[in-house]
Amino acid sequence: MDLTKQYIIQSLTAASNNLRLTTHQLEAVGLLRETFLNSDDLRGDIEKMKSITELSTLAVRLNDIYSYLSHNKIDFFKLSERFKQHSQYLISDLSHLLEVSNPGLIKSALFKLKGKSPINELDEISVDLKEDKTESNQLLTKEIEITDDDIPGKEKEKNGLRNYEDIILKPVKPIDTMLNSLVKNKVSYEDLSRFAEIMRVNGDISEKNGFEIIAGMHRIISKALLLIKSRDLMPGRAVVESMRACLIVIVAVVRGKDIDITNYLNKAEDFGKEINAVNI
Repeated sequence: MDLTKQYIIQSLTAASNNLRLTTHQLEAVGLLRETFLNSDDLRGDIEKMKSITELSTLAVRLNDIYSYLSHNKIDFFKLSERFKQHSQYLISDLSHLLEVSNPGLIKSALFKLKGKSPINELDEISVDLKEDKTESNQLLTKEIEITDDDIPGKEKEKNGLRNYEDIILKPVKPIDTMLNSLVKNKVSYEDLSRFAEIMRVNGDISEKNGFEIIAGMHRIISKALLLIKSRDLMPGRAVVESMRACLIVIVAVVRGKDIDITNYLNKAEDFGKEINAVNI
C-alpha cells in the first residue's frame, strides 16, 4: 500500500477512535476505510466524493490531506505531529457525517461513488456454504489446508497491510468445514485449539490495521471455539450459524462486497455478547 493511502486510512481510524460510535456507525467508518483501501484511483475517488452530498464535507478535508502528501516536500521529522493535526481535523467532519447521515445513506453514497446500485439480496455470500458450484459461494469454498505454521508471526504482522487479505481469508473455508463437522458431533480438540489461536492472532492483526469490526468477529469466533473445547458452550445449530455469520461479515468487509450485512453483523454481535458473559 502506498504511503498516501495508508496515511489517509490511518488518519480516519485515529479520528474515529476519538468518537463514541454505535455499531452501525463503526460499520460505516469501516466501509469508508475499505473504500480507500480498495481504491485504484484515490485522488479521483476523493474528487467524486465532493459531488456526493453526504460525503462532500469530509471529501474536502481529505482532499487537503491528499494535497499535502502529494504536493509538498514531506518533513518526516514533523510527519507524526502533522498526522495528529490531520486526524484531529477529521474528528469534527467525521462526527458530522455520522450524525446527519445514517449508515444506510452512507452506504448508498459509497455505492454512488463506485457507480453501482445497492444490492438487497445476499446472493454473493450465501448462508448455506456447502454448495461449491455456484459463483456466489466461491468466496468461502476454496479448500485450504491449515497447519500450525500458518499462525501469523511477528514478520507477518509487520507486513500485514501487504498480506492482510490473504492472511485473513485463508482460514475461512477450513473453519466453515469444521463448523459443519461440529453440527454432526464430530469434534477435533486439536482443530479447536489451532483455529482459536489463528483467529485470535488475525484479530490482533486486524485491530492493528484499523479494522475494528473484523477484529471483533475474529475474537468472537476464537472465544467460541475455546468455550466449545472446554464444553462451556454446546455447538448446536444456532451457535454454528452465529459463528458462520461472523465469517460472512469478515469476508464481506475484507473483499469490499457491495451488500447489506447488517443482519449478519447484528447476529454475530448478539452472539458475542452472550459468550463474553462466560468466563474461560
